[in-house]
Amino acid sequence: MVKKDRTEREKEIYSTYYSSPIGSLMIASDGDNIIGLWMEGQKYFANTLTETITEKDDLEIFDTANKWLDKYFACENPPISDLPLAPRGGEFRKVVWKILREIPYGEVITYGEIAKKVAIQMNKENMSSQAVGGAVGHNPIAIIVPCHRVVGTNGSLTGYAGGIDKKVKLLEHEEVDMSGLFIPAKSTAP
Repeated sequence: MVKKDRTEREKEIYSTYYSSPIGSLMIASDGDNIIGLWMEGQKYFANTLTETITEKDDLEIFDTANKWLDKYFACENPPISDLPLAPRGGEFRKVVWKILREIPYGEVITYGEIAKKVAIQMNKENMSSQAVGGAVGHNPIAIIVPCHRVVGTNGSLTGYAGGIDKKVKLLEHEEVDMSGLFIPAKSTAP
């Protein structure tokens, strides 16, 4: 039997937990990059991970992520670029998640606006807002990749896999003007 070195086999996946004002967060890493951050009970929790996950709190990447989250929850607006991110997904989803990283702290954007940006970046005539909604809903790095900043065209606080209550708390934390936003009667989370 030939032993494979680390470059030939899949990297190990590590996790740690962060206690936040909105509940426990699980952070996942390949040892070098953040590949996931999920809220306890979140829809699609850790669904991009197929490997065995080893809890390991003492990785440098987790220390960096914890410091970033500390700053975020202290209203310091840390740059996303301070973290090495490697979300797992197809090309379309990665384009959407890159656009999410460009949404300024304390601001919101609509699914339709993202769809227009995706169409331009992918050299398409147009793009479905519903397809964008699916990609936003499957964002594997919550909070850091700020999918909570996406709203419906009419101001509906819709489609948040972490739960509308957490979306509202995150937007209020960022001091978003909530006057034109509302919670829909029926959830449309992807």
